Amino acid sequence: MDDLTHVTVTSDGTEPDELFVTLEHLHSVPAFGARPGYCHRGARALCAHYGLDWTEIVRAGGIPAGALLATGDALALHLVDHAREVSHGHGG
Repeated sequence: MDDLTHVTVTSDGTEPDELFVTLEHLHSVPAFGARPGYCHRGARALCAHYGLDWTEIVRAGGIPAGALLATGDALALHLVDHAREVSHGHGG
């Protein structure tokens, strides 16, 4: 069993240092077409499919990476990878 005695969780269930995937990441992720970014229509569909609240994501300006990782969806995982690269100074 993992030792969770040193894990801090905020009131919304996230860890305080967890990566926050922003709408800027959504708009700049290398996509599979001619232009970068995922469209809002597709993002809304992904949220609906996995029970994520698109309106709250827009209101908050993004979503904790863990929520996207939990979906296991390839596009969501790609978006989290992009956000990590950007946060470490390696991307758009």
